[in-house]
Amino acid sequence: MSEDEGITVKKSENFSEWYNQVVLRAELADFSPVKGCMVIRPYGFQIWERIKAYLDGRIQETGHRNAYFPLFIPESLLQKEADHVEGFSPEVAWVTHGGTTPLEEKLAVRPTSETIMYTMYSKWVRSYRDLPLLINQWANVVRWETKMTKLFMRTREFLWQEGHTVHATREEADEEVLKMLHVYRDVYETLLAIPVIEGTKTDKEKFAGALYTTTVELLMPDLRAVQGGTSHNLGQHFSKVFDITFTDRDEQKKYAWQTSWGLTTRTIATLIMVHGDDKGLVLPPAVAPIQAVIVPIIFKKNKETVLSAARALHDALGRRDIELDDREEYSAGYKFNHWELCGVPVRIELGPRDVEAGQAVLVRRDTGEKMAVPLDGIADALTALLADIQTSLFQRAKAFLVENTASLTDYDDFMAAVRDGTTGMIKVPWCGETACEEAIKDETGATSACIPFGETAEGSCIYCGKPATTVVYFAKHY
Repeated sequence: MSEDEGITVKKSENFSEWYNQVVLRAELADFSPVKGCMVIRPYGFQIWERIKAYLDGRIQETGHRNAYFPLFIPESLLQKEADHVEGFSPEVAWVTHGGTTPLEEKLAVRPTSETIMYTMYSKWVRSYRDLPLLINQWANVVRWETKMTKLFMRTREFLWQEGHTVHATREEADEEVLKMLHVYRDVYETLLAIPVIEGTKTDKEKFAGALYTTTVELLMPDLRAVQGGTSHNLGQHFSKVFDITFTDRDEQKKYAWQTSWGLTTRTIATLIMVHGDDKGLVLPPAVAPIQAVIVPIIFKKNKETVLSAARALHDALGRRDIELDDREEYSAGYKFNHWELCGVPVRIELGPRDVEAGQAVLVRRDTGEKMAVPLDGIADALTALLADIQTSLFQRAKAFLVENTASLTDYDDFMAAVRDGTTGMIKVPWCGETACEEAIKDETGATSACIPFGETAEGSCIYCGKPATTVVYFAKHY
């Protein structure tokens, strides 16, 4: 970790600068010599590995298997799917030469893998016996963002997983879409302690080439929304383009139904934003690489006694995710600040008086509360405390989402709320027409987040006054 000074701006006063300082000074990531790209440093990558391990476990529990497909996609494959190409054209990076030799055909650097994967699927799927085909890929993708780089949130290259499945019927595809969306919800709510809103994207905001797109939407402390993860029903659109057909039980040749779904390293950005404070990171225990750090408080007179007790405690706990900071060249105060910056959920303080009393002091990172615990009871107390921190962080984030969500029916009130930046998510009645959605975006800068599941509309469209057919959330988005 860095020896630089701590966070010098308040989260509430300069959110963007606060975020950058946390990412850099907690050594999560750094800017790369390649414009628009980032270097994920070991501590940041450990967090990604925790997210990946949880999600990969859920993916494989649901019957999917991992595979790998090429980074390079021939231009002809992308061109086979017009809507897909149109949706990604501005973001595609191209390879035109191999060494000094011009390529006969340009190669796209993977912006997403539908076309390269579905070319292979057309070879592999022949019969209903080959279905469902459930494949996931962990990979990097490149999308040539032109906006300012924001580490983890907006970079030209990022890491993700992309699932691509093939089914015999629409019903099976629909079931798959929601199953994986709910997995994403659990990643955020169970692992990262971040509440989400589940719903369907509008036609304007859905994935290019999809029949429909479902999403989990998140609200950040600066009242901007983030699309946290998406799961798409691709219908038979791609199967007709790439000839993914199968002979069904009735001996009839049919086009398959497909889904795709993905989640990225953007999860780390939301984790930092939602839970961090003016001291730095605050990590939910479920995703924290280090669960607790033991900090011996050392004085010359009884240094060896305290260090010996701290090492004995570390050995007794016997966990690789508990750190012992017995560096003698740094003061206890420096270590406290250092580990707070890194977001470690619990600090275990052990000083001369604690050793005499046969206890240690447990300090929560989320609230700063302290509790003295007998040394022989620390393992159980720590387990209970970590569980409580996980729950408390989710409840706090949930309360923030509820407090910063409004239901409005008057367009003037809507414009004022967006203009004043006093509300994050705004739920409104809507006629379902793209023209109204685009007009709202043009006039306010707010974009649709999702049409929430299980809610019905009443009254008139907030923009045009026609009868509302649904409700939709609007927000300023990252």
